[in-house]
Amino acid sequence: MKRRHFVTTTALGSLAISSLTSLRQNPNRRITILHTNDTHSRIDPFPADDLNYPNGGGITARLKLVDAIRAEEKHVLLLDAGDIFQGTPYFNLYRGEVEMKAMSLMGYDAATMGNHDFDAGLEGFVTAQQFANFPFLCANYDFSDTPLFGKTQTNKIFAKGDLRIGIFGLGVELTGLVANKLFGNTQYLDPISKAQEQADYLKIDQRCDLVICLSHLGYSPKLKPMCDTVLAANTSNIDLIIGGHTHTFLLSPELHQNKKSKPVLINQVGWAGLVLGRIDFFFDEDDAFDDQGYFHTGQNFRIT
Repeated sequence: MKRRHFVTTTALGSLAISSLTSLRQNPNRRITILHTNDTHSRIDPFPADDLNYPNGGGITARLKLVDAIRAEEKHVLLLDAGDIFQGTPYFNLYRGEVEMKAMSLMGYDAATMGNHDFDAGLEGFVTAQQFANFPFLCANYDFSDTPLFGKTQTNKIFAKGDLRIGIFGLGVELTGLVANKLFGNTQYLDPISKAQEQADYLKIDQRCDLVICLSHLGYSPKLKPMCDTVLAANTSNIDLIIGGHTHTFLLSPELHQNKKSKPVLINQVGWAGLVLGRIDFFFDEDDAFDDQGYFHTGQNFRIT
């Protein structure tokens, strides 16, 4: 098997233009990843007189941007890293139904659960989930003895052109963060071991070209030490960590090293649907790139 490499679109450095042009001409060897996190029931944009984010966000503007990218690119995945619920009266009144319907209409492909997605309780989440036409991926929550049993998946594989994209989800520890009655008998499993288990399964057993973790652990420690940077440093076979929970506005995806000193990207786009993350991956067939890494440039777009 030939070596696989991926390239993201921003700073191309000394990469030969002819090599990039060749990759661009084969849309079946590239994938565009779009993502959000911590949208917190922000259906409408912020008001024009908001001190921090005037006219920012809103699902109409987000959909317009997503549709424009889909019109340009053949293979696109739209993903979310959790905390869909809580933050505006839409959640207080409709308990997640509006958010699920909106994400379904926007064509989300998968999401994971954040701590605020338990705010309606487990049965409340199940009630809202009936309006979602996309899966929730949760690898380190054991819902066996809860109303959510059988309602989530540990991972999902997407076939896009010549590529196989494997995605799994990780959630934050709920004890001490969420009222016990809201998550009931949900069992929290070690995210490092579950992430390694999922990454090895997807990359090695299922031969996925790209492995993505939807993480609601947080970019850096918030209340507990587990976070995306720790996850990256202590696992292998994960190519991209799409994060949430800490509302971290990264200007662009950050390059980190995994436990085998291989590259792994981390990205997070703040909160409230103010930013849409975009990363384009180009897969090589003829070893045009060396083994030292990849060029990444993903763009995080402000939504107005």
